[in-house]
Amino acid sequence: MVRTRRDARERALSLCYELDVRGNCLDDLLVELPVAPAPYAVELARGVEDHHDEIDAIITKFADRWSIDRMPVIDRNLLRIAVFELGWQPEIPLGVAISEAVDLAKRYSTDDSGRFVNGMLGRIGEHLRNETQTTG
Repeated sequence: MVRTRRDARERALSLCYELDVRGNCLDDLLVELPVAPAPYAVELARGVEDHHDEIDAIITKFADRWSIDRMPVIDRNLLRIAVFELGWQPEIPLGVAISEAVDLAKRYSTDDSGRFVNGMLGRIGEHLRNETQTTG
């Protein structure tokens, strides 16, 4: 199960990356794929697409002196996926969402990305989970 979710997050990253770079919608992208991604990968990409403005607003709020457009494409899409999990999927443990994003950042992005993603998600996760507990 853990391996499947990890693979799905990695696939969701590639979907979100492609959506970000190409600027098309998820349904159009899915039709073009020779093999359908795992359901959880689609769920994550769809969540990022459906809540894009809210997610980017949250990231922007915590990105001290960093605009989303200046972030490496991989980093901003990892942040989007993790913020979706933290804000809209309360059953996903905070530590899991953060560590998975950090691992992917270390594997696919810049030398500083693991630290950057970890710091951002630590602050965002604390904020979102505290907000959910007080409003939930």
